Amino acid sequence: MIERKRRVLRTAIALAALGAATLAAPAAGQPYPSKPVRMIVGFPPGGGTDVVARVISQRLSDWWGQGVVVENRAGATGTIGADVVAKSPADGYTLIMGHVNSHAIAPNLFKKLPYDALKDFAPVSYVGYVPNVLVVHPAVPARTMKDLIELAKSKPGQLNYASSGTGSTQHLAGEMFKQLAVVEIVHVPYKGSGQAIGDLLAGVVTMNFDTMPPVVDHIKGGRLRALAISTPQRLAQLPDVPTFLEEGMSGFDVTNWYGVMAPGGTPKEIVVKLNADINKAMKEPDVRARLEQVGTQLRETRPDEFEAFMKAEIAKYAKLVKDANIRLD
Repeated sequence: MIERKRRVLRTAIALAALGAATLAAPAAGQPYPSKPVRMIVGFPPGGGTDVVARVISQRLSDWWGQGVVVENRAGATGTIGADVVAKSPADGYTLIMGHVNSHAIAPNLFKKLPYDALKDFAPVSYVGYVPNVLVVHPAVPARTMKDLIELAKSKPGQLNYASSGTGSTQHLAGEMFKQLAVVEIVHVPYKGSGQAIGDLLAGVVTMNFDTMPPVVDHIKGGRLRALAISTPQRLAQLPDVPTFLEEGMSGFDVTNWYGVMAPGGTPKEIVVKLNADINKAMKEPDVRARLEQVGTQLRETRPDEFEAFMKAEIAKYAKLVKDANIRLD
């Protein structure tokens, strides 16, 4: 009797295990994604990176029937958010809207960055970039970039430029301008673009190399004068603003770029699907319109093309940081 009860119990346990395995198998075999996805943004809500992430995430959510939730992990020029993703499971359910600061500039500024910008990430898809615009206060007696260079050469060390902080793209753009124009201008770092633009509008500082979103309305309203923009061709949003190349400065190449990445080791099939869906989203007219409205210049890439771009950007900023002797630690 006891032996019979034991056999019944063993049979019940075996059937239960078989049932559990049967239930688990379809879940494991479900196509990606089968649950919500996190999109980490290393900056506060409302900024350019956040806007780009939310527009693309919403379209992916609509298609997938799974939420793509934007999670802001702001701080340390985007490196806090990047570190979160670098240490997340490589299963495609944690992504980052990568940024030039966290994945090209920071690796050259911090000796003890908690992640490797290449090894710890799987590049998925480059999204686009927002150009930097050289703007001056209207009281500055320079109508063109050439005028500004002449003015700076006549007053070495007396003109200054604002940035959103040491190590920001605005800072690096100013340093690149100094090298290419062979002028001496003074860097004035602020705690964000808002403060930097505020003091520029007040005439406290001479110039800025900020991105389009925070300055375009001031340019159109005559409160700031735009002298050059870091795009290959002029933009429809600012048709009267010449490019740096038009103004005779070749080699000026500083932009805020964005691209989706996954943790290193993410399965290739997931990376390929993500790449295809993100590129498809960027072709949607309403998505393009929303992103271009904030100055984003879109460009589709394959994962390997995005990886090659990242390597080139890291090398570019390594030279600039070394030549300008910039360190944060």
